[in-house]
Amino acid sequence: MDFLKMMQQASQMQAKVQQLQAELGLRRVTGVAAGGKVSVTLDGHGQVQGVHVDPSLLGTGDAAVLEDLVLVAMRSAQGQAQALVAEEMGKLTGGLDLPLGMKLPNLM
Repeated sequence: MDFLKMMQQASQMQAKVQQLQAELGLRRVTGVAAGGKVSVTLDGHGQVQGVHVDPSLLGTGDAAVLEDLVLVAMRSAQGQAQALVAEEMGKLTGGLDLPLGMKLPNLM
């Protein structure tokens, strides 16, 4: 393979990854618990964008239960964010299974 062509392809891939990073910052995923009474929203980078707790849960007086529900919603949202990144990277690389040592910017 021509070295110049390979360098051009690497440059194009870098530009596409940078564009994907910007787009992921605008995407949102929401994890829920307790049938939607607790929700956590993250952007595509895994940064928390919002937390919602239904007021009906606040009167229970059991902080440990509420903490657990927030944790469940957070983990759900994190899993969705990771799946989103994997899906979008798969589209970008055409399903190419990149070697573990290949340096690509961390999207999350």
